[in-house]
Amino acid sequence: MSAAKAARSLVLVLGDQLDPAAAVFDDFDAERDIVWLAEVAEESEHVWTGKPRIAVFLSAMRHFRDAQRKLGRTVSYTALDDPANTQSLASELARAVAEHRPERLVMTEAGEWRVQELIAAAAKAAGVRLEMRPDRHFFCSRADFSAHAAGRKILRMEFFYREVRRKHRVLLDEQGEPEGGQWNYDHDNRGSFKKGGPQEEKLRAPALTKPDAVTREVLALVERRFASHPGELREFAWPVTPADARATLQDFIEHRLPNFGQFQDAMWTEEPWLFHSRISAAMNLKLLNPREVVAAAEQAYRAGKVHLASAEGFIRQILGWREYVRGIYWHHMPRYLGLNALAAKEKLPEFYWTGRCEMNCLRQSIGQTLAHGYAHHIQRLMVTGLYALLLGVEPQKVHEWYLAVYVDAVEWVELPNTLGMSQYGDGGIMASKPYAATGKYIDRMSNYCAGCRFDPAKSVGAEACPFTTLYWDFLLRHEPLLAKNQRMALQVKNLARLTAADRTAIRAQAAEIRRHGGAPAPAEGLLPL
Repeated sequence: MSAAKAARSLVLVLGDQLDPAAAVFDDFDAERDIVWLAEVAEESEHVWTGKPRIAVFLSAMRHFRDAQRKLGRTVSYTALDDPANTQSLASELARAVAEHRPERLVMTEAGEWRVQELIAAAAKAAGVRLEMRPDRHFFCSRADFSAHAAGRKILRMEFFYREVRRKHRVLLDEQGEPEGGQWNYDHDNRGSFKKGGPQEEKLRAPALTKPDAVTREVLALVERRFASHPGELREFAWPVTPADARATLQDFIEHRLPNFGQFQDAMWTEEPWLFHSRISAAMNLKLLNPREVVAAAEQAYRAGKVHLASAEGFIRQILGWREYVRGIYWHHMPRYLGLNALAAKEKLPEFYWTGRCEMNCLRQSIGQTLAHGYAHHIQRLMVTGLYALLLGVEPQKVHEWYLAVYVDAVEWVELPNTLGMSQYGDGGIMASKPYAATGKYIDRMSNYCAGCRFDPAKSVGAEACPFTTLYWDFLLRHEPLLAKNQRMALQVKNLARLTAADRTAIRAQAAEIRRHGGAPAPAEGLLPL
């Protein structure tokens, strides 16, 4: 197609929309339509994005570009290092519209409110009609979720999960009831490792994706262009093509899903992957269809290769939580982004960006996050997220960090999980109570506390675990609010055990932690208690 000839459609593909079967391609005409993608620094700088996340997006986009061209399609692609690149999504779109003069712009619903509004405004400014098409990647459409939410005062994932599972007939018996007679096997999926660690469970390291020439070029570019950004690329091994993603899924189903359920909440020193799948980024960039993922897990159960509890626990993360948080996001945006139910106002500690922290659990979880752009759900909820909650960090700052550092972070999934589930910033929309715990939870679910100078059983003194100190301080600070929550009743009741002196000491030690920027105060600097 000659650039001088006006196009019928400019088909917009964002970095998290790399699905060749998307609705935007339903009526694609290779003679009249053009596929448009643009790499812009703006999308890596509106939050201080980590290098692994940038590299995953750019490499996956370039592989998608090449695959489209192999189909004989015209692709308008602006690379990050193109001298003409304005580094702004709206400006690059305006430039493409001026060049190709399309009759219309066609795009899939965006995964982020900000981007969807940005493109709508750019289309209006250019005077070109924008046709927004539904995202068929998901089991549940935005309209489906709105119908589910209609008339309900409180939304809860469990009821949504059952509804979607029935609709799509997943893990049901011949009578249409849940396999095994239960919808949820969460009580079977809270195991921790024995003293010998995950190797006693025959842990097998995942098959990693070796960077090809395209990815190596991207890694070099990211190191040059975003040298000051957090994170490392030395061990980059993420799937960035549909073939890579399917291989990663198959490796998980065969070698780690059998133990995933029991140990999905467990943590262990220097073991970032354990029995987890490593496919969330591939799904969120649309390299892998969740229907294929759910079907593979269910098939493994029906073939007798995986226990029901493990298959159900994994499927619930895909069919339940993943779909539910997307529904919550679009149901409540844009108001949701500004919520701060606990009036938290502390700054995010500097060590979240460096990993340099005296607490072993945080050092481990943040260290692997910076090295790989990854931490599993309990490391996010009950280590990095828990500490920020107890410290009282402004939830929007916590959200920005999670959006920046994790390779699977797209705002529709990240924001409700962070601001809502982790930080209780939404006041109970996502979760029925704050996920608050002492350091004893981390001690029970990991070996992180072994060798750490802090004692999770102590709340005051030089050896006190900051998690435990801040936990009691959190309850004290929010006692009137938490006392109204039935699910927090037992925890709040425990405050009665504290004497006036205990309360004063806890508050003083918590203040010292905050005075040191959220880090543990040096032992010699603590107040005598």
